[in-house]
Order: sequence, then structure tokens, then C-alpha cells
Amino acid sequence: MTSLSSPQAITQFVLWGGLVLGLLFGAVGQWSRFCVRGAIADWVVFRGTSRFVSWMLAIAVAAIGTQLLVSLNLFDATRALAWSNRLTWVSCLVGGAIFGYGMVLAGGCPQRSLVKTGAGDLKALITLIVTAIAALMTLRGLFASPRVDALDVWSITLASPQDMGSLAALAGAPAPVVRWLLVAALAAFALALWWRHRATLDKSHWVGGIAVGLLVPAAWLITGHWGFLAEHPETLEPAWLGTQSRRPEGLSFVAPMGQALDLLTLWSDKNTNATFGITAALGVLIGSFVMAKLRGDFRLESFQNAKMLVSHLAGGMLMGFGGVTALGCTIGQGLTGLAMLSLGSVLTVGGIVAGAVAALRVAARHVESEAAA
Repeated sequence: MTSLSSPQAITQFVLWGGLVLGLLFGAVGQWSRFCVRGAIADWVVFRGTSRFVSWMLAIAVAAIGTQLLVSLNLFDATRALAWSNRLTWVSCLVGGAIFGYGMVLAGGCPQRSLVKTGAGDLKALITLIVTAIAALMTLRGLFASPRVDALDVWSITLASPQDMGSLAALAGAPAPVVRWLLVAALAAFALALWWRHRATLDKSHWVGGIAVGLLVPAAWLITGHWGFLAEHPETLEPAWLGTQSRRPEGLSFVAPMGQALDLLTLWSDKNTNATFGITAALGVLIGSFVMAKLRGDFRLESFQNAKMLVSHLAGGMLMGFGGVTALGCTIGQGLTGLAMLSLGSVLTVGGIVAGAVAALRVAARHVESEAAA
């Protein structure tokens, strides 16, 4: 009988943990319609605030939980990608903008596409497949060289991790205090928004945001704490098991989609294994399906015309490239990374919002020109 201290048992725990978190995310996402793309679109097009408030609540809750884990030293945040001392600022901005434009074309980011696929949306399924292909092409295929040579080369090596607490410490400020001040500001902003718009919010908006936010520190706890082995019996070195990067990983969905495609197409290759990100994505799909069935929301939907198909294909390609280039998506950077107070995540989210707004305005002009014609 294996114990939780054995590498095999820890790996299995991390994989099952990812599946459970994914199941919860999928169920909550289907019930609450949590969607960062929708939050941006609602604000730009209709000045609607409901889904934006949900997103802000999710960030605040995720930040409180994550920084609590950091303060208690429950995982080594310096080993997480969000705290890398290499800031690929151009990749964050450009990749984020490309991703943001693509998610508008595709009608949703990878997380939302997983939820919609679980509810029977075949358009979202095609988007996910294209996103996975583009992600692999960007990781180590046709798009890898342009990404590395034209974008990643513009980077800064910092004297500390890139979280804003550590950066403030370079100027003499106490990092933990700065972090908690920023978290307090995020929480105050989210609560103020909730209070101001409480009359127009459904229960699903604020409960969904809080629930999604709680999943972020849970992911760090699983991969960074329970998934950590102080001394691997084979290498005699510290190891984080069950993750693709062999380091603590949070929730993110672009690169894991590419890794899932790798696993499916190279199933017999012993070097290709399931990881936390893959099982989390699978869980979202299953959780959404179950919730859609329970609520009577499951229905098969497909493309209405060729123009819609082209839009989703282009959107999936842009999200695959942009998400890998920016080191994350609306969840990986727009939630998990922001909860880590990462400067790179702030830049990426800025790019995502700019790209999404640009795509929405282009779409609005097309509608106006067609109406005038």
C-alpha cells in the first residue's frame, strides 16, 4: 500500500485534485455563466456591470486566498511562473492583445469554451481543437521561433520575483505589507462595486465569482503544497509532481489544451502523461455537462453560416498563439496571475482588455455599415 509520501501517490493525488477542481469550475461556470470575455463585452457594448462585478469578486477572493497561502509559506511562490524574475513584457502585452481579440471572435475564452462545449455547443468544441493546435504550434512548432525571436527576446531580468510586493521591497518597502495592502485595495474595490450594483446582480453573479475565486488558491495548495516532494527518491532533489512544468501551477487553460491534444495523439508514448492542467480541463468539460443536464440547458448547437465558422477558427488560432505567448489566458493571467500580484499578469490583462475592446469596436462598425447598406 503506497503512502502519500511516495511519488506515485502524490502524482495521482494532484491529478485527481485537478479533476475535482475542474468539475467544480465547470459546474459553477455553467450555473453562473462566469466569463471574462462576457464581462468586458457587457461593459463596452451595454455598460452592463453584472459579469464585471463577478470577475472582480473572483480576483479579490483569489488574491486573499493565494496571499494567505504565501504568508503561511504553504507553497514556494518563487518557483511559480507568475513570480519568475524574467519579465517578458512585450510578449505579455502583444500576446494578451492577440488573445483578447481572438476570444471576441470565438465568442469566449478557452475556459468558457470548455463550459459551452459541455453544454452541447459544437462551435466551442471546434474552437478548442483549433486553440489546442495553435498552442502546440506556438510552444514548439511553426510559431515557436517567431514567438521566441521576435517577442520573448524583449525581456527584463529583475533583481527579484516579479510580484509587486517583491518589487516594492527593492525600494525598501516590506514586501508582505505591500502585498496585503494591494489585496485590501482589490477587496475594497470589489466590495464597493458589489454594493453599488447589488440591486441589479443575480445571486449567481456574486456567488459564482466567489466560488471561482476560491478555486485559485485550492489549485496552489494542491500543486504547490500537497504535490511537493522535498526529496525525490530518484533525483534526490525537490520536486513538484503531476504538473507539466514540474513547478507549482495554478489554473490555466491554453497550454493544457495543447498538452491534452499531445496526450490524445501520443497516448502510447510513455513520455506523454496526464498532468494537473489536463485533468482540470477535463473536469470543467464534465462538470459543465452534468450541470447543463441537471438544469435542462444541454442542447446541440452548430454554426449558422460559413462566416461564423471562419470567425471561430480565427479566434481559436489567435487564442492559442496569444495565450502561450502571454504565458496565460483570462484565467491563467486574468485571475490566477493577478491573485499572485504578478506584474506580468497586469500587463497581460491590459493587453487582453485592449484586444477585446478593439475587436468589439470593429464588430460594431461592421454591424453599422451593414445596417447602412
